[in-house]
Amino acid sequence: MHSAGISGNTSTLRGHSVVTLDDLSPQQIIELLRKAEYIDSHRRQVMHTCDGRILATLFYEPSTRTRLSFETAMLRLGGNVIGFAGAQLSSVSKGESISDTLKTVSNYADVVAIRHPKEGAALVASRAASVPVINAGDGGHMHPTQTLADLATLTSRFGRVNNLTVGLCGDLTFGRTVHSLISTLCRFGNVRFVLISPDELKTPQYVLDRINDTPSCSFVQTRDLVGVIGDLDVLYMTRVQKERFFNEDDYLRLRDTYILDEDKLRHAKPEMAVLHPLPRVNEIAVEVDNDPRAAYFEQVKNGMLMRMALESSVLGDELPGYEAWSGKEVYA
Repeated sequence: MHSAGISGNTSTLRGHSVVTLDDLSPQQIIELLRKAEYIDSHRRQVMHTCDGRILATLFYEPSTRTRLSFETAMLRLGGNVIGFAGAQLSSVSKGESISDTLKTVSNYADVVAIRHPKEGAALVASRAASVPVINAGDGGHMHPTQTLADLATLTSRFGRVNNLTVGLCGDLTFGRTVHSLISTLCRFGNVRFVLISPDELKTPQYVLDRINDTPSCSFVQTRDLVGVIGDLDVLYMTRVQKERFFNEDDYLRLRDTYILDEDKLRHAKPEMAVLHPLPRVNEIAVEVDNDPRAAYFEQVKNGMLMRMALESSVLGDELPGYEAWSGKEVYA
């Protein structure tokens, strides 16, 4: 087994799958954040890092941003991409199992990114594959690379991922990005969570347990966004997802409960960061896009950079010049 520690590179991640961020140590996450920062300022130097490598994107669920982000990341590193977007376009429509698909695709590709509507599908895939598998979202469960994008955005805005008051607003029951982010921030500690949702979409107990099990973290639950927005360093907005509802009336009633606009933002700190995993429907008014607190398109860029860092790391491909650069940097 590789050691979990970091010794100036992420060779510790070579050959490893990332199904949840619990598969990574906090040191490894910090190292990926550093690599992403390096990639951003050394784009030309890293453009041949993964020459000759192939990423397979197996997306059993519709996706624009996540799939294009994984693919762009590999292309910017010099590799190539194969895959499908939608199970109807693959042999799954003939009844092929995930395991068989992964055993097959392992012969074609060096690394796989998989998105699937069923929780646990990414774990099944990682056990069947002979190459590293990266979870690009499974059911309402985990979305580790979105969380890496979130952490990179917090780092670029605040220089840290802890000692923050983080508000999470909207669908806190089904939002896999929310569960993933809370769980990971608890590992770094010293975060005060403000959980803002209608009663029907409250945070699941197992997520609250994770906060309660972390002595330096705490939470409050509220339905009132305007009442708490002034306390927040970060406001993480989520869409109320129609596909997670059994009853359309419930969806229509709750959809517009929380819409962030300039009026509400007037109550917020000038340096508060507004995050959103995208796509948005109407939960953030377009007028907010021009506010300096809007960080969600920055999140998109950071997502690509973190996927570049992760893909190269699980492949064991070192970024040219990174060692020398990281030796000079001091990173909290």
